[in-house]
Amino acid sequence: MRTDLDRTHATALDRVRNLGILAHVDAGKTTITERILYATGTTHKRGEVHDGTTVTDFDPQERDRGITIFAAAVSCEWDAHRINLIDTPGHVDFADEVERSLRVLDGAIAVFDAVAGVEPQSESVWRQADRHGVPRIAFVNKLDRAGADLDAAVESIRLRLHPAPLVVHLPIGREDGFVGVVDLLRMRALVWMDGAVEDRPVPDGLLDEARRRRRRLTEAVAELHPLALEEFCADGTVSAQTLAAALRDLTHTGEGLVVLCGSAYRDRGIEPLLDAAVAYLPSPEDVPPVRGTHDGETRERRADPAAPFAALVFKVIATATGRLTFLRVYSGTLRKGTQVRDAGAGRTERIARILRVRADRHSEVDQAVAGDIVAVSGPKAARVGATLCAPDAPLLLEPPVVAEPVVSVAVEARRSADTERLTSALARLVDEDPSLSVRTDAETGQTVLSGLGELHLEVAVEKIRRERGLEIAVGRPEVAYRETVVHGVTGLVYRHVKQDGGAGQFAHVVLDVEPLADGAFEFRSTVVGGRVPREYVRAVEAGCRDALTEGPLGGHPVTGVRVTLTDGATHVRDSSETAFRAAGRFGLREALRLSRMRLLEPVVEVVVTAPAEAVGGVLGDLAARRGRVADSAVRSGAATVTAVVPLAELFGYATVLRGRTQGRGTFTARPSGYVPVGG
Repeated sequence: MRTDLDRTHATALDRVRNLGILAHVDAGKTTITERILYATGTTHKRGEVHDGTTVTDFDPQERDRGITIFAAAVSCEWDAHRINLIDTPGHVDFADEVERSLRVLDGAIAVFDAVAGVEPQSESVWRQADRHGVPRIAFVNKLDRAGADLDAAVESIRLRLHPAPLVVHLPIGREDGFVGVVDLLRMRALVWMDGAVEDRPVPDGLLDEARRRRRRLTEAVAELHPLALEEFCADGTVSAQTLAAALRDLTHTGEGLVVLCGSAYRDRGIEPLLDAAVAYLPSPEDVPPVRGTHDGETRERRADPAAPFAALVFKVIATATGRLTFLRVYSGTLRKGTQVRDAGAGRTERIARILRVRADRHSEVDQAVAGDIVAVSGPKAARVGATLCAPDAPLLLEPPVVAEPVVSVAVEARRSADTERLTSALARLVDEDPSLSVRTDAETGQTVLSGLGELHLEVAVEKIRRERGLEIAVGRPEVAYRETVVHGVTGLVYRHVKQDGGAGQFAHVVLDVEPLADGAFEFRSTVVGGRVPREYVRAVEAGCRDALTEGPLGGHPVTGVRVTLTDGATHVRDSSETAFRAAGRFGLREALRLSRMRLLEPVVEVVVTAPAEAVGGVLGDLAARRGRVADSAVRSGAATVTAVVPLAELFGYATVLRGRTQGRGTFTARPSGYVPVGG
């Protein structure tokens, strides 16, 4: 059914919100999304994660495991605003799904557990949002739990994430007795009784505390916002209207973080959360114009339906009815049946259908305009990160950054007749999830699937088994090692000379190789006098990058190296870019063979939560896994241990931890870089 918002969308960009839900695993993201869908009338029954009845966790594996694995998009309406909402995964193995979602969002709701406060993955997704400059508001969830403490959760936000928390709610009741909140802007109580919210005066017993907290909020806002400060100095207070306007400005700039609270499971706090999302988070009109390139020039496109069309592909999925490509439309208008250009690949694609998305259900619309998040059918080859644009106004947008795989497994079909089907299924997996990669091992001939973690690969393999009905044999997981330079070489001379009849190949290069502290790759040239032309210098750099794919210690990728081209020579007839690329590749390989190299392994920060009486066994086991304990604390009979552990030592750790803690221990892990093996 088409709504008024569909008909007037081209003139109502200020009434669109493209938002994400971000949090640590099990903080309540999916439950909040379900309650939002129910509160907005999009669904007529509350979905529950534990019952497997949620809208956004629709994949069988998500329902089996009780966690969000794939980012799911839904559209709903609240207070005459369209909200395009993306429920993102909380597990670290699926951080790339979060990265792709953040790339296309204008704002986000960060969810925190009222008992645990800021957890490891909360911090990780917060930093991801920082990199993308996404404005956020915060929702402290699960205030009905034993041990819930809003003030403690807010203090952990202040200490670990470093924004200025601006708390606009005061809880009414504690733990099981939590029934509502005091809205400190309006100084009114919101109480949830029998599934409905009631607007009441502030209870007498909370009036003094509410006044103190509103004063504290007013002073904090006045310190950060000049108009609020002016009113505060003149009147000694700040009106609700001025406070709301200031909170919106501070949210957009990131100087302040509006903090609300509630209990999504008990359906308390969702309506004010929606009001805050509409009031404080930006519309597509409020964010800076998107930037892209064409012919080496940077160009901007505003969120204007009349501008040339430009959109970014952030997700691709294969369904029973065909391939769906998810787009964030940044400018222009897209109509079904039109031709668009894949700017990176140089192809033209036809848009067959445009779909408004609600997880795995879709409704067809005639057009999508700037600010929309929609799915389209028709494009057959557009990859995640591709730019689709008007053929007569090309623009290439920056794609999302793809994380490098750190864990690999060998996979093969149990029946040789299924080998071709497995190859096709793996290709489709990589098409849908760029953080997965597939290669053939040169020595063994095995097919190797690589991803961001053990669970990531388990989910990928299980997806093939369920959807394709294939029996697959999976090898033991192996981590992705790296090699780095400890002590390089200076003045390595390499001459590439080849003569097979006709035009030959000639390239002469002199290379210096040295360590680079930040773990990246840097190439520079100090050649003077035109001894190596500029186009050949670029070819040498390309050849050096080719050489970094396999190091001398074990064929692992090389990182942390600076290469300097100091001299060279050309031949009047036989020199070419091909020859100099080969010289760069073989020259750097020779230089690395002569350098002192070191093997690096990935490490992760592990946070283990276990009963206090089991902490000794947990510490001993982490030490046996070469873990370095960074912190430990005991609160309310539960111990939290933070340690840095080599990723290779964590395979199967969940089972061991459950055994040592009688099933009561849990852990989370997040990447923490690379360290020398045995170092």
